Amino acid sequence: MVACNREDTVNADEWREIVELRQAGESISGIATRLKVSRNTVRRALDFEAPPRDHRPRSGSSADALRPRIAAALDADPDVTVAQLHRELEWSGSRNTLAAAVRRVKEERSPRTTGTRTSNTRIASAADIPLFSTSFVGRGEELHKIRVLLGDSRLVTVAGPGGIGKTRLAAEAATAYRRAFSDGIRFVELAALRSESLLPQTILDTLGFDERDTPDRSATESLLESVRSKHLLLVLDNCEHLVGACAELISLILRHTEHVKILATSREVLSIPDEYVHVLEPLSTSDHRDPDRPGAAIELFENRASAALSGFTITNSSRDAARRVCTQLDGMPLAIELACARLTALSVEDLAERLDDRLALLTTGNRGGPSRHRSLHATVEWSYDLCTTQEQVLWARLSIFSEGFDLAMAESICAGVPVDAASILDTITGLIGKSVLQRTTSEGRVRFKMLETIRHFGAGKLSDDEKAELRVEHLRWCAELVHAARRSWTGAEQEGASTRLRENRANLRSALQTALTDRGHETLHLASGVVATWFLWSSAFSVREHRMWVTEFLALADLTGDVVPQLYATLGVLQTMQGDRAEAVRTLDTAARRAREIGDDATLAFALQTQGLNTYLGGDFEGGERHLSDALALFERLPGITDLMWTAHIEMGMLYSSSGEDERAAEHFAFVHARASAAGEKWMLSYAVYGLGLVALVRGRYDEAITHAIEALALNRAFDDTVGATLVTDLLAWAEAAAGSGERAAVLLGAASSMWDSFGMQLYGSRHWVQRREVYESRARTALGSSVYSASHRRGSTLSMAELIAFALDEELPDSHGPSSYPAAGLSPRERDIAQCVAEGLTNKEIADRLVLSVRTVEGHVAHVLRKLGLARRHQVAAALTVDRVREV
Repeated sequence: MVACNREDTVNADEWREIVELRQAGESISGIATRLKVSRNTVRRALDFEAPPRDHRPRSGSSADALRPRIAAALDADPDVTVAQLHRELEWSGSRNTLAAAVRRVKEERSPRTTGTRTSNTRIASAADIPLFSTSFVGRGEELHKIRVLLGDSRLVTVAGPGGIGKTRLAAEAATAYRRAFSDGIRFVELAALRSESLLPQTILDTLGFDERDTPDRSATESLLESVRSKHLLLVLDNCEHLVGACAELISLILRHTEHVKILATSREVLSIPDEYVHVLEPLSTSDHRDPDRPGAAIELFENRASAALSGFTITNSSRDAARRVCTQLDGMPLAIELACARLTALSVEDLAERLDDRLALLTTGNRGGPSRHRSLHATVEWSYDLCTTQEQVLWARLSIFSEGFDLAMAESICAGVPVDAASILDTITGLIGKSVLQRTTSEGRVRFKMLETIRHFGAGKLSDDEKAELRVEHLRWCAELVHAARRSWTGAEQEGASTRLRENRANLRSALQTALTDRGHETLHLASGVVATWFLWSSAFSVREHRMWVTEFLALADLTGDVVPQLYATLGVLQTMQGDRAEAVRTLDTAARRAREIGDDATLAFALQTQGLNTYLGGDFEGGERHLSDALALFERLPGITDLMWTAHIEMGMLYSSSGEDERAAEHFAFVHARASAAGEKWMLSYAVYGLGLVALVRGRYDEAITHAIEALALNRAFDDTVGATLVTDLLAWAEAAAGSGERAAVLLGAASSMWDSFGMQLYGSRHWVQRREVYESRARTALGSSVYSASHRRGSTLSMAELIAFALDEELPDSHGPSSYPAAGLSPRERDIAQCVAEGLTNKEIADRLVLSVRTVEGHVAHVLRKLGLARRHQVAAALTVDRVREV
């Protein structure tokens, strides 16, 4: 143990800060920079096993005069540290004295008197905001500046050239400030979006279940309505290629809301009156407070170099060379990261020498561009020149992909002289080693992606003819991807096909946009065949987006006649699912007429089937049965249309369950269940299991209905089928209510209601289905009382799809039938305080700061709280406390 004496260079407060930062994973260099001390000081502090004693005279009242300024600083930044206050207030006394004054101010602001966040607040989670494996370096002041600007302005644009760190800063700001917005943060990545018309829909998709729209509204109208009363921060990342559309939409949002704030990142400013522009400057090579200290650029260099070369540190002999590298690269983060990747083959001195020559040459060739763009372009160009000819060619060709690709895609689309298919694997490996490509893995599958700046650079190396040829090949590949999914849609490979559609969503969008732009006969034929595939809404697109694509292609005058009936039939089923019944009638009549004109019996059967569903949902059971029977008769005579035939059986079963003919309903559901099970198919099987649960509910077998509904949800989770998951959730809620589980039913009803709103009208806009639900809602409300029912319903409306399924399957979220009717009844007063802080989203360190406890003490209390409440996750505490407060009332 190292002894502590009065000569120690840190006091107790500084020691605690250093230890906590180190425990949080911060590097010694990062701690030194953040606290403005030397690295040796940090190392000595970490040798202590206990805080050093402060032998300086204490004064209980000497800091009292600072208390108003302390309070003001806490108002501006509740997370401000004692060390920061020591510097900002220019306090000449001890930090212990200052810390005591801060504690007194915080005690006067007891958390018991502050407002609390209820369970219907949806806070952005780590899954909503981009995650980065590297530490956040050198932008602390900018992060604070963004906080101040968002306090004063409703629109802040972080502007700067590509690679300067705009996205990273926005992500850190979103993470740091998410609790300041009662409706949370929504982070919308626009880099891969190429269609201006998709901008409102893309934002709506990110809003998730919080949107409240009806099918007759445009995406823009739905977006405005969904955020009208929200208090949230909307982060729009990479606006530059859609700057006009972004400016127009942002202006509309600001005019139609009061409490929505927007943080945008863009290479080009939006140029609208409400905009406050924060230009993000390059990282400095020296500390502006002390020119002898290394700046953030040097810290970033050391951080990224140690990632590329294990054990790397800047030494006295390499410090000047590192500074030269950062200076030559103008402190550009991306440029520094690319340069550090070369340290596997070069020393820092070699790197500095090569950059000297290379940058001088390339800057001369691009004198007309902005200096920051010249520096970044020169760095990427230098990395490009270090590649082999094959790597350069493949780099350019791979720019055709949006948001990633796999090896097979590269081999299929990008192979050709001088990079044949056999050499693509080795070439990709070389590009990964040079940090041109990033490798990602998901569920055992490997994919690759490029930073947008690198992708744009590669695209610039293609001629117009090369781009056109690659786009057509890319579209062909996407069309074959969808056709392959259709061929395997009723077999054991269905789940894998769905996954490939989902992970290539951005590529499909890009390919369809190519066809709309090019309008060649081949491209339109390929793309319209993709869009006409009826089940894309279950895996590739949302219902709303699929409808938009179909509508755009139907608006073209030069489509071939054979695909037009298919497009109308697909549009009809999308309109039906959204509850847009009148439009669906007209669309499906057109589909049937066009199909008859060209003798397309398969599409005619599809149109008749959907007419049956639409008619039945509107209340005409006899008409619905007639159309569905006609469709099934046609399907029996047509080979290879198993997916639609099974769907027709499911819809007929739903009709009979509504008309009280449960035996006939069970026959149709059992028909699909047997065949899907035998084929190893899962998607239609989930609907068949759902149908059997519906029959069980009608027959009063509530436990059996619950079992079937849970099984159907488990099957459905492998797909992006919001429609099916929503339908099953309603069934599960009804069965739980009938079985006496009122609170669980209320949560599920809240989730289902929110999900229906995400793509259309409640329960397909069907009056008799809504009336069915009201019976079970009434049971749950009567059992619980209005207050508890409403609180549980709100809780359900905030669940994401993954959280909902976990709740339904009892995987993570707590079952409401736990042993304690009052979840927080067993907590001590201190544990209640801790639980309230956790419910507000505070970290252990933030709780420690607020309650003046050590982080380790807080960790122990949090563990006790979770155990006593029977919870597995911190985010579940808010819901438990909400139910507790309602019951106390």
